[in-house]
Amino acid sequence: EVQLVESGGGVVQPGGALRLSCAASGFTFDDYCIGWFRQGPGKEREGVSSISISDGHKYYTASVTGRFTISSDNPKNTVYLEMNNLKPEDTAVYYCAAVPNDYCGSYSPTLYDYWGQGTRVTVSS
Repeated sequence: EVQLVESGGGVVQPGGALRLSCAASGFTFDDYCIGWFRQGPGKEREGVSSISISDGHKYYTASVTGRFTISSDNPKNTVYLEMNNLKPEDTAVYYCAAVPNDYCGSYSPTLYDYWGQGTRVTVSS
């Protein structure tokens, strides 16, 4: 059974930090890139960052560049999203998803084969 399980969400003040985890199972990890998406209140789902498991190449959307860092622990089949200097506009449900290597770097949701259930991040004072 394919599973992507996110964890690490919570409530944090502006300027704070969180680390999200995405634990994958049930598929060949390095055949895929893992992406992080988010959907804020009243907003469309947007891609945030992604990483190629096979070669480690990383991608970031402009709004998080310099604040978020994506990484992977391949023996643990886990991808992390370190989020620093959080802003209220980062408030969203964050999802991880898996896309075949050919589409690494794309944030088109229809290309992604597997999705997690999401973890909620709230940035508020």
